[in-house]
Amino acid sequence: MSDLTHWQPAKLPDTRTLQGRFIRLEKLNAARHGDGLWEALEGPAADRKLWDYLFVGPFPERGAFDDYLAGLEGSTDPWFYTVVDQQTGAIHGFLGLMSIFPSAGRIEIGHVTFGASMQRTPKATEAVYLLARESFALGNRRLEWKCNANNARSKRAAERFGFSFEGTFRQHSVFKGQNRDTAWYSIIDSEWPVANQAFEGWLAVDNFKDGQQIRTLEQLRGS
Repeated sequence: MSDLTHWQPAKLPDTRTLQGRFIRLEKLNAARHGDGLWEALEGPAADRKLWDYLFVGPFPERGAFDDYLAGLEGSTDPWFYTVVDQQTGAIHGFLGLMSIFPSAGRIEIGHVTFGASMQRTPKATEAVYLLARESFALGNRRLEWKCNANNARSKRAAERFGFSFEGTFRQHSVFKGQNRDTAWYSIIDSEWPVANQAFEGWLAVDNFKDGQQIRTLEQLRGS
């Protein structure tokens, strides 16, 4: 059990840009990021399965998409970030911090919406790492990941990133007219140092040869 003798409520996320090696996370701005997000998420090369497990979308018309982005920009919970390529400035998608409860020290990474060019790349891993690192730097004790229990891709990602499976909330919500059972995962503050070291080791230059990983995140965590 955590020692709360010196613990203080967590801080809220702010508008700072979170810098990584491959990408940076900028506070989502509908006007500045809209064209890039539309191209990444709804353009000709977009992942047609992207919206299957998201509560909204797809967006066949740009106007509805822009209205959606304006809502994301104005939201404080979730708090949204746009993923921007460090070398090219290309926009790859967005994700957010949500279920923000500073008094309890818990927060969640959610609304992970990555374009096809970013999926299963170091950029995707780094985006999650930057938000996880920020979450614990803000003073949170618990970082959550939740997804549709039928979403095999998201469940596999959670396990790869080092989240522990905690169970399934049956009939948790109604999703696009269908029942949603929700799978819950978490990393707590005592587990973060090992997870953090594994992320940093995996993202390091010397962990890649000819664009391929040498050691997996699981190997680097010793799991």
